[in-house]
This record gives sequence, C-alpha cells and structure tokens, in this order.
Amino acid sequence: MEDELSFSDIYGGRLALQRRYYSPSCREFCLSCPRLSLRSLTAVTCSVWLAAYGLFSLCENSMILSAAIFITLIGLLGYLHFVKIDQETLLIIDSLGIQMTSSYASGKESTTFIEMGKVKDVIINEAIYMKVIYYLCILLNDPMEPNGISQVVPVFQRGRKRDRELETSISCLLHSPYCVCARNQKCQAPAGLLD
Repeated sequence: MEDELSFSDIYGGRLALQRRYYSPSCREFCLSCPRLSLRSLTAVTCSVWLAAYGLFSLCENSMILSAAIFITLIGLLGYLHFVKIDQETLLIIDSLGIQMTSSYASGKESTTFIEMGKVKDVIINEAIYMKVIYYLCILLNDPMEPNGISQVVPVFQRGRKRDRELETSISCLLHSPYCVCARNQKCQAPAGLLD
C-alpha cells in the first residue's frame, strides 16, 4: 500500500511524503524535497560574477575573474554534494532496526542504520530558528546507564525546517499499531510520545 501527503516547509517549499507499507512490520517513509531552482542558481552566479567584474574593472587584474569562476564552480559542487538533499528515506523493520538514507543532488547517498535494540524512544524536538520549528528525533539507549540517553539522532535533515503537523504525522506513523493519525485530525499517540 502506498500513499502520498504534501506539506510545506517554513520557507514555503513543497515537501512530499510518500508512505509505503510492505508488511505490518515493515514500512518506509520517503520525503522528497524541491529540486534546485535554476532561477536561484542563475541569480547567485550572476551576482558573484558581476561583483568580480566590478573588481576587475577597478584593479584590471584578470586573476579576479578567474578566481570568481573557480570559486563559483567549487561552491556549487560543494553545495550539491554536501548540502542539497533531494530525497530522504526512512525504512523501519520492527524486529531489525531503522535505516535512514539521504540522497544528495549530486547523486551521493548517505545511509545510517540503527538497531532496534538501541532505540529508546522517538520524540518531536523543538528548536528556535527565527521562529519555533519542530523535528523528529530518535533517542538511543546509553549502554553504560540503563535509563540514560547516549545520543539524539535527527531523522530527516530537511525535517529541521518543517512544521509540527508533518512531524506529528510521521511520529504517529512510526508508532502505527498504537496510533491513527491523518492530516487535519488530532493524533492519539502513546503516552509520553509528544510530551
């Protein structure tokens, strides 16, 4: 079974959440982010090159133009390879663990696997980023202290800039045997999940 929900981030960008259920104990969530805008890429490139041309006309040094082209290309490649995420996938197999995969605009993929025995809880964390934002996190057990938390792992990197509605929906879906949550409906989550 597969369905898709559409949300927007705090900047107004469209985010699409696809949910796939392979079996009652195996489900996948795929968050697709907007592609790189040609308009914004052109604007940044033109502004850097115009500033370089202005400096060239003052200094009459051709190294400035070469440096501007080089810096723009290196910056763009770095942005596409390390920053711009096109798609994030969360695969949950109840008895095995959670696999998180991020696909970058350059084609690079980053995969992280967390064993289910290490997962203490799934929470919705909030932060202040010019306004209050919410993001989904996994709390990992501390092997030395039974009641302690060793690490807080954010689930979606793009998720740090989304609204609470999407986070609540994903959190409810992670705990789907206990919770029925649909868009524009109140979520009945297990006690302590949304506190």
